[in-house]
Amino acid sequence: MTPQDLAAKTGENIGTSEWVEMSQERINQFADATGDHQFIHIDEEKAKMTPFGGTIAHGFLTLSMIPYLGANSDIPKVDNVKMGVNYGGNNTRFIAPVRAGKRIRGHWKLVEMIEKRPGQWQQTAEITMEIEGEDKPALICEWITQYFV
Repeated sequence: MTPQDLAAKTGENIGTSEWVEMSQERINQFADATGDHQFIHIDEEKAKMTPFGGTIAHGFLTLSMIPYLGANSDIPKVDNVKMGVNYGGNNTRFIAPVRAGKRIRGHWKLVEMIEKRPGQWQQTAEITMEIEGEDKPALICEWITQYFV
């Protein structure tokens, strides 16, 4: 799809990712990578004593799943992309905790697709991270990606 064709979908839901499990192993690996070893993420016994009832994924782990989930989704792909880069986010809110072992998936709504300069497109998408079997999403954010074509 051309960037112009994608821009015509502004305001529409443009895709949903596959489900991915937020396993305790993934959470532990993220804790090691970031140095965030707070007990609510890695100590299953202590975490049982909290209102969460067990360990939960880091909010930033959930946020960091955006590229993986986007790549494993039915979001339309822009033709002839030489490079895509994360540009940042707007209005990120962590709504509900993701308990270890739960599955999440992302839903994308196109907010904006503009050409910043010839061959450089900027996409802003509202992403809602659904938790399987839960009423509230894990997070809602606007994520900005730039594509170079």
